[in-house]
Order: sequence, then structure tokens, then C-alpha cells
Amino acid sequence: MTSRLPADPDAIAPSTALSSALSTPDAHTLRTVRSFGTARGRVTAAQKRAYEQDFPGFRVPYQPRPIDAELVFGRQAPVILEIGFGMGETTARIAAANPDLDFLAVEVFVAGIGALSRRLSSERLGNVRIIQHDAVDVVRHMLAPASLQGVHLFFPDPWPKHRHQKRRLLNQSFAGELAARLRPGGYIHCATDWQPYADQMLVALTAQALLRNLHVDFAPASANPSCERPATKFHMRGERLGYPARDLVFVRR
Repeated sequence: MTSRLPADPDAIAPSTALSSALSTPDAHTLRTVRSFGTARGRVTAAQKRAYEQDFPGFRVPYQPRPIDAELVFGRQAPVILEIGFGMGETTARIAAANPDLDFLAVEVFVAGIGALSRRLSSERLGNVRIIQHDAVDVVRHMLAPASLQGVHLFFPDPWPKHRHQKRRLLNQSFAGELAARLRPGGYIHCATDWQPYADQMLVALTAQALLRNLHVDFAPASANPSCERPATKFHMRGERLGYPARDLVFVRR
């Protein structure tokens, strides 16, 4: 049976969870500039059902104070932060391949949360928990310094238009906050298929004194074990259209 969290007395009932998530922004996420858009595609019936029925079993409510990972996962294990997991395909596959690691997955969109929750339930994966919230708030308020073994940031929204580039998640400020949450020897693995964003990521991460680059520049996942990650349909489609993925791996000194 899939692992379940203790009952959360502050959690909203499943019958109201979907409408609330779709229509009312969390009070803690009201930012001047967000790294994610508020409009996304439709939620399928299966995703809606999984959001209401499966997600509560994996949900970690946002709280503006550090979490106790051992209490959240029910064991002591290294924790990997996954930011913006999309439909959850990569998250589930990595979690299944690494049962000795715990994954704290952060996403704001109902469709993806429902899709990942359904995968976790069907595959009986107990080493993933989900936070539905702005990743900046989660890192800043819920994660203590030196509490993470790794961070995955795979294919975040590139915001290609010049006027939108201020919305890109990985700037120097956020890179510094991520670096501070890593244990010595912990890593940050980023991937994007948008070259200008890859360049920005490289600059932002290189500027952090706490981090060292494992590669001179960008590393193809196929050639470097440190860059291994499952290829998703989205990723493979980008490759076919001429947008090769760029991987960056930095390690905490």
C-alpha cells in the first residue's frame, strides 16, 4: 500500500480542493512577478479525479516555517527537491529508480499534480511528497540551510520574449538560495532546451561561490552519468524540432 501522511486538520476537503486551486491564488503566493503563468490547459477528468482522491495522500501543505523531512516521509533519507515537475513522468521514474532517496516535488498546476498523484498511487511509490505552491516561497521558508542532497530543475518555462525574461525562475538571487539549502557535496541539476536561458542559468550558477561546475560548459545527458535523467515526450519532441537539451550540474563545495 502506498505510504500516506498523517491527517492534516487544516487541509481543505477534496470536494472543494479543485475549485479552490483553479480560482483562488494561495495567500502566500501573491507576488509582483511570478515565474509561472496563471493560465494553463484544461484538466482532464482523470487528472481531476486523481487530484481529489490521490493527491491528499501525498500532499504537504505550505507552511512558512522549515519542515521536518523525517516526519514528512516517515524515515531518514537524503532529500531531493524537484521544482516544476510538469506531468510528473520524470519525477516518478527517478523516484522508482532511487528508492533510497526521498523527493519533495513542487508544482502549482492541478493537471500535473493530478497526473503525478495518479502515477504515485498506481506504482505504489512512497518516496515522493507534493507541495502545491510557488517554489520560491517553498525554498525560502520551508527548507532549512544544508537540508537538501539535490535539486532538479528540468525544463522550466523559458519565457522567451524579452519583456517576460524577468519571470525566469533561475536568476542569481534564487540560485544563491538553492545553493544555501544544499549539503556539502549536494548538487543542482538544471536542464533546458532554450539556449538563451541555458546561458543565463550558467551565469547565475557560476556566480555562486558555494558551487562548482562539474562541466566546462553544457553537458549532453547521454555522455555524462551526472546528467542522467529520463527523456520525456516533451524533451524528445524538442530534440526533433531542433532544440537540443542543455544540462548543467553544479555541486556544493
